[in-house]
Amino acid sequence: MRIKVCGLTRQSDVDAAARLGASFCGFIFHPASPRYISPAAAAALESGGMARVGVFVGHGATEILAIMAEARLDYAQLHGGHDRASAERIGPSRVIRVLWPERYAGRAELAADMAAHAESCALFLLEAGQAGGGSGRPQDWTRLAGLASPRPWLLAGGLNALNVASAVASCAPDGLDFNSGVEEAPGKKSPELLAAALAAAAGNLGEKP
Repeated sequence: MRIKVCGLTRQSDVDAAARLGASFCGFIFHPASPRYISPAAAAALESGGMARVGVFVGHGATEILAIMAEARLDYAQLHGGHDRASAERIGPSRVIRVLWPERYAGRAELAADMAAHAESCALFLLEAGQAGGGSGRPQDWTRLAGLASPRPWLLAGGLNALNVASAVASCAPDGLDFNSGVEEAPGKKSPELLAAALAAAAGNLGEKP
């Protein structure tokens, strides 16, 4: 199970994510976000063995590549409706493609769009809401049960210690993205909430056959 902790702005929170076994740490470069961090500030945060992910909304491929270099990023998470040409320029092995299941009439339509983007990304992230950044609320996980994805996918949207076990049981994602559900304030993670959420996720996985 891949675990991503997103919206990080402080070294103490990055350290907590690493200590708890997260695979990815996420930095948001969308200026309108309350969790915005500058590329220089992100570059100064040490992340150990975690893969570094940048969240991009209104940036073009040239700017994304420049920020990736400055902030020492491994992946670009594309929230802004970027076309496949932009993803290919960034490099498919470095792209996390965000899709919003609520935009689709059903699972078949979502799966078709995933297939269309599969060659230009390494991972998918399925977000709650309809567009843009994270909505901070859960989505209907049952709509994703049995989803046939051509790439590993992360589930996002209001995940926390109280609901993550149900989310995993409902749709069996390849990974989880935690953000607002483990915060004490925007951009400031709670070590206690984060530890509880990751423990709940791990406990649920341990119960699966």
